[in-house]
Amino acid sequence: MPWSPIRLNDGTEIPSIAFGTWKLGNGQTTMERVNQALEVGFTHIDSAQVYRNESEAGDALRASGLKREDVYITTKYSGRADIESSIRNSCNYLGVDYVDLYLIHGPDLAVPDIPTMWGKMEKIKDDGLAKSIGVSNFNVQELRTLVASARIKPVANQILFHPYVLSRQAPVVAYGARHGIVSEAYSVLIPITRHPGGPLDALLQTICQRLGAEPEQVLLAWAKAKGVVVVTSSTKKARLEGYLNAGDLELTTSDIEAIDAAGLAGANGRR
Repeated sequence: MPWSPIRLNDGTEIPSIAFGTWKLGNGQTTMERVNQALEVGFTHIDSAQVYRNESEAGDALRASGLKREDVYITTKYSGRADIESSIRNSCNYLGVDYVDLYLIHGPDLAVPDIPTMWGKMEKIKDDGLAKSIGVSNFNVQELRTLVASARIKPVANQILFHPYVLSRQAPVVAYGARHGIVSEAYSVLIPITRHPGGPLDALLQTICQRLGAEPEQVLLAWAKAKGVVVVTSSTKKARLEGYLNAGDLELTTSDIEAIDAAGLAGANGRR
């Protein structure tokens, strides 16, 4: 199956794979990398105030010649200014009238408390500056507090998600699913990029040999099977193309269960 859009609880749809600009830095090279992602077929760009490259992402969008409605833009409030100024600054940097999804980058930014900050997010949506609103890095208890007070339910929660943190993050994904909150997964490839040598390695190679795939494609297909939106990145065109092709990878139930088990076995020390 391809990377089909996922319907959100507010009736909008989100592309199920995004090109993330975290760690890209800023400058001309960053614009070129975002443009490359758009050229190979990514239609969802994920940024944040704290990444300091929203303007480069905006330059790439303009250079691409794509219509505004053909690109889904996510950015995040990271506490660099008051939230009312922050969303307007982000739109200005990106060169757009609105973002498709605006997230609170972390629960520590919900000052003085989650209900108060969420009320400000709801006004941002009411004012048309964001089509959808959500959060990032919230745990189950923080989501409970939010859901209990929200007039407008968050559509998404972007979290660290890969097999080695499954025991910690699976409850967050499950809670979100029960309440119509889609989980977005960043750093899905950590088991092979930062923690090679763990119990996943041999299993991934076995699955790769059977499917004629690469390890990163199998991990992305695993995340897709969990129903999450994947946020990933690369500076290399061939890898980006491989990430998109991973949407067609067919993992079996046994594959997914084996990856889960290997992830749980290797959880200690691999975050």
